[in-house]
Amino acid sequence: MRRRAGLPVGRGLRRVEGRRVRGGFGCIEGCGEAFDPVLEAVGEVDAVVGPGFVVVPVVLGAQVAVLVGVAGAQAAPLRLEGAHLVEQVEAGTRASWMGSLIRFLRLSMQSLALGLGALLAINHLASTGAMFAGTFLLGRALQPIEQIVGSWRNIVNARVSYLRVRDGLSEQGRVPELMKLPRPKGQLTVDSLHFAVQSATRFALRSVAFALAPGEALGIVGPSGAGKSTLTRLIVGVLKPTAGAVRLDDADIQHWPPMLLGQHIGYLPQDIELFSDTVAANISRFTPDAEADVVKAAQMAGVHEMILRLPQGYNTQVGEGGAVLLGGYRQRIGLARAVFRIPSLVVLDEPSSNLDADGDTALATCMASLRALGSTVVIVSHRPATLGAVDKILFLRDGAVEAFGPREQIAARLSGKRPTAPEPEMANG
Repeated sequence: MRRRAGLPVGRGLRRVEGRRVRGGFGCIEGCGEAFDPVLEAVGEVDAVVGPGFVVVPVVLGAQVAVLVGVAGAQAAPLRLEGAHLVEQVEAGTRASWMGSLIRFLRLSMQSLALGLGALLAINHLASTGAMFAGTFLLGRALQPIEQIVGSWRNIVNARVSYLRVRDGLSEQGRVPELMKLPRPKGQLTVDSLHFAVQSATRFALRSVAFALAPGEALGIVGPSGAGKSTLTRLIVGVLKPTAGAVRLDDADIQHWPPMLLGQHIGYLPQDIELFSDTVAANISRFTPDAEADVVKAAQMAGVHEMILRLPQGYNTQVGEGGAVLLGGYRQRIGLARAVFRIPSLVVLDEPSSNLDADGDTALATCMASLRALGSTVVIVSHRPATLGAVDKILFLRDGAVEAFGPREQIAARLSGKRPTAPEPEMANG
């Protein structure tokens, strides 16, 4: 293969249709005029591509290399931009000639040492053993330098990989500045919602749609595995829908700035996670100077007196995940955190699973207070006492809405379908 303009030729060419390339890369089938800028920068190339090979240029800064393996319509210029790639190529080139230079110097010095030793041995100024020992020690002394030069490319590759990871993490951490929206009134609209995990073969939720006015309460019911908990995570924005949208006051939940959205939504998941801090810090979501709002939220959740009975009251350390508290305490404190500063939307996933009769009463009172203050409430529950406080019921089965409407109407419709002893709710909803 002939080449000009200092064009390096790649090795290990893949066999495709054989052809002759003259006057530059522009004549390769499928490339069209895409290579004209390359030809202007590098100059005319007169190369013969052997039978069964195709040549594709790759721009590396100011250099052009020849790669292979792309044929027909796929034979297009691959522009590899960025200083990292240029640095890799330069490191490989530098390591190659430096390695050759070091090997030349090592062999030359060993030859000189051997000749000098022979001269000294002839003149009886050194023994033959000393001659060979000196040559051996000189080779050993230069070997680490040769090894460092040989691994220089690996060192540069490791540095480039580190810089890529660092730059990627820094780019990921940058959250674009989003416009602040006014406090929502609580109108919730779920529009043709679909959701599926990446590796799943079917949708976990499909065509889910309903709407709630501010101050309304919705009860979500259905058998285990119907997708109830998944739906609550989509409503609060923890999960991103595969299709469709969840809207709060007509604004897509995904368009809200995350920090601002958290102020307007209260969420109580099935698995309650408390931070390793005080009770007050967990209820306030670490908001400074919020003592009055913390007490108000605890009173609304019916846990104020229970907190006062703790060893240090609101200053009691709850431990990692709330380990020092009983299940009922954790659930009531999680409820107080969800209603902190009266969010516009409150989503409760099985809030009564660890509550006794007094806890159920406190939950019903809390829901009534939220609705009176204009908050929209979505609750997943099977307990009749809890569902008696909602306006509408949505029945899910196999990820689809089977019934939705006023509580009395849907309860009468489902009375023949729902078992008298409801199944216990699973963690994955």
